[in-house]
Amino acid sequence: MATAEPRKHLIYFGDPMCSWCYGFEPVLTALTDHFGERLPIGIVLGGLRAGTVRALTLMEKDEIRNHWKHVHEASGQPFDHSFFDRGRFVYDTEPGCRAVVVVRRTSLDGGRGYFRDLQRAFYAKGQNITKTDVLAEIATHHGLTRDEFQLAFEAPDAREETLRDFMMAQENGIQGYPTLIAGTMTDGYQVICHGYRPIDGLIEGLEMWLAGATPDDEGAVRH
Repeated sequence: MATAEPRKHLIYFGDPMCSWCYGFEPVLTALTDHFGERLPIGIVLGGLRAGTVRALTLMEKDEIRNHWKHVHEASGQPFDHSFFDRGRFVYDTEPGCRAVVVVRRTSLDGGRGYFRDLQRAFYAKGQNITKTDVLAEIATHHGLTRDEFQLAFEAPDAREETLRDFMMAQENGIQGYPTLIAGTMTDGYQVICHGYRPIDGLIEGLEMWLAGATPDDEGAVRH
């Protein structure tokens, strides 16, 4: 009896509080709209600044402001700059990542919509997505009640699953976000893009890959 050929898919390594991931979001949306179920996209949370406990300095805020400027210029994504008026902000990305892990378990899109909504809340609306109540409110638009979300969010297994995502990114040598890889669990993976890139040529290249061609990769990545 012949075995089914392993299904090709994409794995997206990102963090909802990574500005270049926010810039890349329209590209991911375009890929989802074009390919649909023909090329599923799974999310692995990277933990860009996970576990940070120190508040941002003025110099660090200036660096972030400069990043946002470049992201806006490259992608056109809108930013709410009221973020820089906060007197004290601890840029800990672990809560946002863990929240995506919680929603990913039950959502039909693997947490993609929630990930996108967290980005918009933080970057375009100036909301503090390091706060559990903010994360819970956004989760109510993705099939969970506040109580369901908060119970799952505080559970040890959510922290453990989030840590496994961070470890997977590290073990695969992912050193920057966003990173998009393509492949199968049996044949391995190749990097499609490491860092931001526009949609130009990406759909065409992936169509060729689905048809059997080797993608124009930046290196092999194991799973």
